[in-house]
Amino acid sequence: MLTIGVDTGGTFTDFTWTHGPDSGTWKTLSTPRNPAEAVLAGVRRIVAERFPGTAPADAELAVIHGSTVATNAILERTGVTTALVTNEGFTDVIEIGRQNRSRLYDLAYRRAPHIVPRELRFGVPGRVGSDGEVSAPLDDLSVARTVERVRESGAQSVAVCLLFSFLAPEHELLLGDRLRALGLPVSLSHEILAEFREFERTSTTVVNAYVSPIMSRYLTDLRDGLGNAGLSVMQSNGGSISAATAMRESVRTILSGPAGGAVGALATGRNAGYDKLITFDMGGTSTDVSLMDGTLPLTTASSISGYPVKVPMIDIHTVGAGGGSIASLDPGGSLTVGPRSAGAAPGPICYGRGGDMVTVTDANLYLGRLVPDRFLGGAMGLDEGAARSGVERLAKRLDMGPEELAEGILAVADANMERAIRVISVEKGFDPREFTLYSFGGAGGLHCASLARLLGMPRVFVPVNPGILSASGMLMADVVKDYSRTIMRPAEEFSDGEAEACFTELERDGLAELAAEGVPKERVRHERYLDMRYKGQSFELLVPEGGDRIETFQALHEQRYGYRNESKGVEVVNVRLRSRGGQERRLPAPGPDGGAPVPEAARLGCRRAVFDGRGVDALVLNREGLLPGNEFQGPAIVTEYTSTIVVPPGTTARVDPWSNLILEN
Repeated sequence: MLTIGVDTGGTFTDFTWTHGPDSGTWKTLSTPRNPAEAVLAGVRRIVAERFPGTAPADAELAVIHGSTVATNAILERTGVTTALVTNEGFTDVIEIGRQNRSRLYDLAYRRAPHIVPRELRFGVPGRVGSDGEVSAPLDDLSVARTVERVRESGAQSVAVCLLFSFLAPEHELLLGDRLRALGLPVSLSHEILAEFREFERTSTTVVNAYVSPIMSRYLTDLRDGLGNAGLSVMQSNGGSISAATAMRESVRTILSGPAGGAVGALATGRNAGYDKLITFDMGGTSTDVSLMDGTLPLTTASSISGYPVKVPMIDIHTVGAGGGSIASLDPGGSLTVGPRSAGAAPGPICYGRGGDMVTVTDANLYLGRLVPDRFLGGAMGLDEGAARSGVERLAKRLDMGPEELAEGILAVADANMERAIRVISVEKGFDPREFTLYSFGGAGGLHCASLARLLGMPRVFVPVNPGILSASGMLMADVVKDYSRTIMRPAEEFSDGEAEACFTELERDGLAELAAEGVPKERVRHERYLDMRYKGQSFELLVPEGGDRIETFQALHEQRYGYRNESKGVEVVNVRLRSRGGQERRLPAPGPDGGAPVPEAARLGCRRAVFDGRGVDALVLNREGLLPGNEFQGPAIVTEYTSTIVVPPGTTARVDPWSNLILEN
């Protein structure tokens, strides 16, 4: 079977494929107006190469896709008209929220209008209490009246979120049946997030209702174009799900692409002997960073565009810094880079597609750190003259030298990415100097060495084909289902027997749903967690189940916050289960040692490049010609199909047995 992993980014759409012992990669510019165009074009190209004269519909084909469709619908506020049905008196909870302000000292701050306006929020009588007992019934007349109001509102999707429905879902199920009779898609909160905290549960359910119809249309178009091919979608939690599940629960795909990169990084890093990693994924539009201390970091406290999304996700921090990030002046006249991006259309000036704003990519090209006739392996040439003119034009406006400006652009971008890494490391009790910087993404190799120096990190790991690692990670991802249940018990009263009963029930659900996804029982394994906190705290820590629960929580709390409180009572808030259907992973095998000297076949000549205001002759190398054991000193520029890696002066590079490039400052 031909299996294809696809990652849609803001600038490029990446493909990686396996077919028996063969494998390959391809990159193409994204099609922002309709992302499916680039996806289908790439799949057709790969199928035609492997099976000449065969259409995707006639090939034995499976596609695993990381999509930005749900993310963009939230960020751009292009989801469908969504109604919210909740308890009477609670229709404004979704807008009141926690009363947090993202810009605390901005006296003129105003929240953006909510995606569900007040006229589309409907309250119904009836109440389930905190004990799960019905304290006020939900009568048929009220239900009928609410359904009619929803119909008249013109809503295209409905979120239903009632108090304590995760304990007794009968009222939500009744409303769901009546609303679906209108032909509307309905998201029920006890199915999307069976946990307490009505604001976060309502927000997550509303986001799902807002984006699911968009995702359904997109995936339907893809399935129509792919014919009989199996289509799976990457989730934010590091696992894949079927397209049918993704249509119903689209909120689980919010960080779809970056999650694939995290899975691929951990798998290939472990394979080469590194499992303490800080991942650095720099693409054309944004940079994603994550810290992995031996395992994928999970969080249930994410948000997107200000809306809490409490489904489990890999803990990834994103900043608007990528190769396409635009350099401009802030209101005070200082140089700023991003978050606005040139994207794929028109793209950086050097792409020659009509862009006229200087970007990070243009600055790298001006400084000689990109080789214009080796971009995408020579498949896409860069217009060096146009980039030069753009940088010089902006430099004249700022009364700066063009080289000084170009290095300044890179320094500002590096500072943005350094801050992002400190958020996921130093601010959470980790010292980045104890980790290896794992660099990938199309632009990561251009900045990884300088970023490691800023952070004091001794080592950078650059895998083979770093520009398509997110797509490769999708081929390595297991099928994953997440389940949770609120129990709210003192930890000392939560017995092993009670824990076993809770997890056993959730595991039955996991086995059934994974079987529906085509995963046999023998390939299923379960991971058990508890959400725990000190009594009176507002938020929890995710604690692996097993051993002394309280001591494990105390140690994690001390690592995160710098203290423990032995005298304070500890609560178990939620039980949480990850049911994982294991998939086959194809990982690199070690190759024979080729000796330290770089072979002549890998040497492409020299190129003038600028570092710290000084022009130097940098060795240009073809990564495909490098062999395990090869070593060389910077300055050097390593080119390959999916990326370019810059080795600055003073940095040593070596090729490990798995052909990964290891940089040491």
